[in-house]
Amino acid sequence: MQMNIILTGVGGQGTVLASKLLASAALAKGYEVMSAETIGMAQKGGSVFSNLRIGDGLYSPMIRKGTADLLLAFEPAEGVRMLPYLKPDGTVVVSAHPIMPVTAALAGTDYTGREMIEYLRREVRNLFVLDGFAAITEIGNPKVLNVVMLGAALASGALPFLSEDDLREAIRQRVKPAFVSINERALRYAAEHGFAKTAAERK
Repeated sequence: MQMNIILTGVGGQGTVLASKLLASAALAKGYEVMSAETIGMAQKGGSVFSNLRIGDGLYSPMIRKGTADLLLAFEPAEGVRMLPYLKPDGTVVVSAHPIMPVTAALAGTDYTGREMIEYLRREVRNLFVLDGFAAITEIGNPKVLNVVMLGAALASGALPFLSEDDLREAIRQRVKPAFVSINERALRYAAEHGFAKTAAERK
């Protein structure tokens, strides 16, 4: 088994931690894992993305264009930007909540993310759209969007080699004790809100 996963977002969304949680869960299951991160200007909303490869016979952490099984996009424009890495039958799980890039803010651009979501709907066969703003509003902490997205990926069926218990254990191992409970709640959010069924119907 081999699986290539790209996680992408902007600085402050916890993209790297999400990658580490996936890697930790996979390692605990006995899989080989290789990863590499590219971190932009985090304080200025710069792009952040992780290459995560899981499985047998890995030789490099870098994912070639057209070979990613899963694109986990924490922000719509970042999802579109990394779309060339997705393979034709790959899956995209994206948060619809936009975060305006610094360049767009300086230019006075009206960026809502809607056009990015519509583009993904046209171009991606297996697309799951999460209302990230609704999720973090209900949970009460914007910093748990990364774990909500991991739960959404589980609910979509895009992580068949992992279970919710696997990721819950990774959270307990990697997250400070004071924040374990809220992250466990975030992990359950997508399943409790019928995410997989709703997302498929929306497409």
